[in-house]
Amino acid sequence: MTGTTTLEPALTTPAPATPPRRHAVLSTAVGELTLVAEGDGLVGVYFAEHHPAPDRDGFGATVDPAGDAVLAAAAQQLGDYVDGRRDSFDLPLRPAGSERARQVWELVAAVPRGSTTTYAALGRTVGIGPRVAGQLVARNPLCVVVPCHRVVASDGRLTGYAGGVDRKQALLRLEGALAEGATVVPKAPRPPEGSDPA
Repeated sequence: MTGTTTLEPALTTPAPATPPRRHAVLSTAVGELTLVAEGDGLVGVYFAEHHPAPDRDGFGATVDPAGDAVLAAAAQQLGDYVDGRRDSFDLPLRPAGSERARQVWELVAAVPRGSTTTYAALGRTVGIGPRVAGQLVARNPLCVVVPCHRVVASDGRLTGYAGGVDRKQALLRLEGALAEGATVVPKAPRPPEGSDPA
């Protein structure tokens, strides 16, 4: 049997390619933030001196946020937040992390503006110790948007923050969770012995 086979062009149009990872740098009142997007989601928000330092080689190309729907929305909402015109974020978030890490980050994301939680409370909720909870909070790739600055030590002390404790203090003041000049978040008063906590 002789002959040749001719491949016909595909009759369907291929799906558009997912936009690759890319980033933009935003100047805000709380410092320079690098916003990283991949596809249709925000995957990172990092301070210039973020600790632990992210792999900046993985941020992708620098783009103008005005020409990118995800980065433009993130830049606008972060600007509004820092200026006190926004209390929460409505962005498509796609953080990469373990299932346990994402559980902790979801709990952190649920802490409302003006409130705080503790590493111990997060750990109890997902069945880990406060130190492990703290390590997972420290790996949050979406600083400010997933408000890890709202997580404090059990005694109210402001401990570790990817952007530095001074910035954590400034963000908590901005939100009204920390009084001017204070360095410790006040504990909620305990109900009197024998009273109904409801």
